[in-house]
Amino acid sequence: MTTPPRVLTIAGSDSGGGAGIQADLKTMLAIGVHGMSVIAAVTAQNSLGVQGYWELPAEAVRAQLDSVLGDIGAQAVKTGMLASPELVAVVAGRLAGEPAPVVVDPVGVSKHGDPLLAPEAVETVRTRLLPVATVVTPNLWEVEQLTSVKVEDEEGLRPAAEAVLEFGPAWVLVKGGHLPGRPVDLLTDGSREFRFAAERHDNRHTHGTGCTLASAIAAHLALGAEVPEAVGLAKEYVTGAIARGFPLGAGIGPVDHAWRWRGADPG
Repeated sequence: MTTPPRVLTIAGSDSGGGAGIQADLKTMLAIGVHGMSVIAAVTAQNSLGVQGYWELPAEAVRAQLDSVLGDIGAQAVKTGMLASPELVAVVAGRLAGEPAPVVVDPVGVSKHGDPLLAPEAVETVRTRLLPVATVVTPNLWEVEQLTSVKVEDEEGLRPAAEAVLEFGPAWVLVKGGHLPGRPVDLLTDGSREFRFAAERHDNRHTHGTGCTLASAIAAHLALGAEVPEAVGLAKEYVTGAIARGFPLGAGIGPVDHAWRWRGADPG
């Protein structure tokens, strides 16, 4: 029996199943790696928003990290919602000694605008977590939160990426999907630059997009892809998932992590 590559997600639980740990594990399964989880927080969440969240004690997060990495190991790690300065520091400290690539999704707010990161934790993300990141994947709001740089158009993506790179990640992927016009994301390590454009789908059911993209990047890194290739493959996967996002509850539904399976010829 061949063991598939292993990817660890460190994030919050989404009780509605569309984002967070649940989206990460679905993405990893769809791409063909073995997903593992460290739960940093639990949310009460549905299609209408986040009704509350409770972070786990630091010792519980540390114990999960030591348990998984000490025995099983990982070929890639993805971080999402970490909630507090203490949890950010615990995770960053443990990952600093790991050889696996780390994809950081600097989650600050939910799809519905609910805060998921304490304001006092932003500086810890900048100084402790970003320096251990192989790739960091901020959206435009998260770029502004981290750097105070506000992106108004596609030309502003590069200065925003350079501002994030100053905190130490190897690569930054600035997601430009909230800009007018065609969605364009910019990936750079400071010297090389790649732009990824995609079709804009008329579908409001996009819950979990950021978690899904970051997890897909981590999965492809674990499978051996270099960063630009991993991002390109992840963009292809998440674009298909967005196109097939489905209604759930009374609000915003999730992207469809199983879109490739559902679209496959049953014969």
